[in-house]
Amino acid sequence: MPVNLHVPARDSLRPVPGVAIGTTMAGIRKANRRDVLVLRLPAGATAAGVFTTNRFCAAPVRVCREHLARSAGAIRALVVNTGCANAGTGAAGLENARRSCDEVARLVGCAPEQVLPFSTGVILEHLPMDRLLPGIGAAVSGLGASDWLDAAEAIMTTDTLPKGASREVEVGGRRVVVTGIAKGSGMIRPNMATMLGYIATDAALPQPLLERWVRDAADVSFNRVTVDGDTSTNDSLVLLASGASGVAIDDDAAPGAAALKAAITEVAQQLAQALARDGEGATKFITIEVERAASGVEAAAVAYAIAHSPLVKTAFFASDPNLGRILAAVGYAGIADLDVDRVDLYLDDVHVATRGGRHPAYREEDGQRVMKQAEIRIRVVLGRGDASTTVWTCDLSHDYVSINADYRS
Repeated sequence: MPVNLHVPARDSLRPVPGVAIGTTMAGIRKANRRDVLVLRLPAGATAAGVFTTNRFCAAPVRVCREHLARSAGAIRALVVNTGCANAGTGAAGLENARRSCDEVARLVGCAPEQVLPFSTGVILEHLPMDRLLPGIGAAVSGLGASDWLDAAEAIMTTDTLPKGASREVEVGGRRVVVTGIAKGSGMIRPNMATMLGYIATDAALPQPLLERWVRDAADVSFNRVTVDGDTSTNDSLVLLASGASGVAIDDDAAPGAAALKAAITEVAQQLAQALARDGEGATKFITIEVERAASGVEAAAVAYAIAHSPLVKTAFFASDPNLGRILAAVGYAGIADLDVDRVDLYLDDVHVATRGGRHPAYREEDGQRVMKQAEIRIRVVLGRGDASTTVWTCDLSHDYVSINADYRS
């Protein structure tokens, strides 16, 4: 069961003017479930994205990068399928990704390079084009009949529920909408630059500004979440600007720019946290805060050492306050000159360790009390500088193994 996460109310995911949504059940892998999504954008819309750094990246990731470069971000449509990642598929995979773009372009009336393709699902299998192409046609025919909740459902794989978020801001007396969806439950450690994320606004934004904003948002959201430490072949986060509101923001100094960027970041962080809350087999949602590090890179290294440790994660699943495992992870995080006598460790309000050892007032029953909670905060104070970071993760349960052992069946 996901940790304090619920299906978004349909009306809470606000429509983004200018963005038309179509979904269908094409039977890519399983019958009777939405598995193809098409988003159509108006002429003049812009897009930017960040993608997996996995060198074995999927064919659609390669095509997305090519199309964003060739179109200078003037994107008119996105097409997403679940059930097959189209990764590890060689030249045929690239051809199939391009064929899906050709079909969308033909149906919506744009150039193929103005279409971005995305796939998620099983790696090393080819797209069933005999099902995908008719599915694209059905999704395009239904453009406008689906909404953001339908879209969130259409991109799910092992997710237990759809993930979405919305914000509204006022710019110059006009309302601007930001809505996003994401999927991901396992194979989650986005490193951007099986996670997909799409965030759209009806403001008009130039593509270079979108590029900066999507990277900034990723760095404090999807690049700070992990379920199992595996970076997928298909990770993608795309920021879209339809321009339909009539509100134009040309640079970071423009009126309303800061408020809109903050709303985009909030949506990205809510979606990223939802991935960890819905982590495969998760029973605990864990926030790891590293403070007083010498640099942001150092803080992230310590946070991820804790978040990726199977010993730490299984201890939290069992509510076992075997907290020396956390200190061990801090110690192997790669800080050669770490002074352990200056490190403090807290679980929520419980001071666990100080001056290189157990805090004199720490009692194991206090640690266990915190570990039994559904939401837990780990705070590590390194005593080395002023940098800090936050990473979100989950525990590691028996169900994680079962889900991944049975994933293709």
